[in-house]
Amino acid sequence: MYKVYYFNRMSMTQKIRILLVKKGNISEAELARRLDTTPSNFNHKMKRDNFGEEELRQIADTLDCDLKIIFIDRKTGEET
Repeated sequence: MYKVYYFNRMSMTQKIRILLVKKGNISEAELARRLDTTPSNFNHKMKRDNFGEEELRQIADTLDCDLKIIFIDRKTGEET
């Protein structure tokens, strides 16, 4: 069994919502349009907290952020 670690154990949806506020109170619907998807489709992804790596990279790019993905050694806890 493996563990998935999120920064501060926040869901991606929570992190995206925080970024939207920090970036000027951008609405989820506006972010969806910038990502060239429908607000309805994006809302479903937010509700399921279901994003692939490429989607997260697109969101980061759209919000002028970098995406950092790390591996954590299960035995030592070392981050790579």
